[in-house]
Amino acid sequence: MLVTVSVNRLWRKILREEKRSLRQQQIEAAAYEVLEAKGYGGTSMQGIAKQARASNETLYKWYGDKQGLFRALVTRNAEEVKSHLEVELKTDHDALSILSTLGPKLLDLLTGDRAVALNRAAAADTSGELGATLSKAGRDSVFPLLEQVLLRAKEEGQLRFEHSGEAVGLYLDLLIGDQQIRRVIGRLPAPTAEFREARAQRAVELLRHILVVPTHSRVT
Repeated sequence: MLVTVSVNRLWRKILREEKRSLRQQQIEAAAYEVLEAKGYGGTSMQGIAKQARASNETLYKWYGDKQGLFRALVTRNAEEVKSHLEVELKTDHDALSILSTLGPKLLDLLTGDRAVALNRAAAADTSGELGATLSKAGRDSVFPLLEQVLLRAKEEGQLRFEHSGEAVGLYLDLLIGDQQIRRVIGRLPAPTAEFREARAQRAVELLRHILVVPTHSRVT
């Protein structure tokens, strides 16, 4: 009897969580729609609630305020890349192979439609609020993990550099270049999977060439 009650409670909890997750996806999709139509300054919790056919109370309960909601958008957008890095760093995969599999996902994150919408809105937001949210919930959460990958490459004798932050910056420059800004200003279509794959491999090869380790210094 007690087992049956426990199972039923667990099942109801799972259903509630699934329902909430679906509702959050709908609200966050509505937030992007309002953002693209009105910009960050013109976007309000009330407007998002209306677009999502949700109550103001639900939005404030789940997200706190507008900045909290957009922080959730940025965090969710970066989840796949962050999770990929966290998982890979727990393996014994060599660092450059991690970068090779990461690159296409990172390009997709930074040049995808949702990232473009967020960056366009941030550029037009004179308060700087959305830009700060993008930096804190996006770049600042991924950059330290990338730094760990590059440090592993150094420890493995694959790359040579003095400052890990500069090495990460170089990798991002080689991978992203002007792709994101050209997407934001409407001068470039969304990159294909084939393009992302090729660009990621190119970035790793160039990084290896620039931060080359002399043959006699490599770990054997």
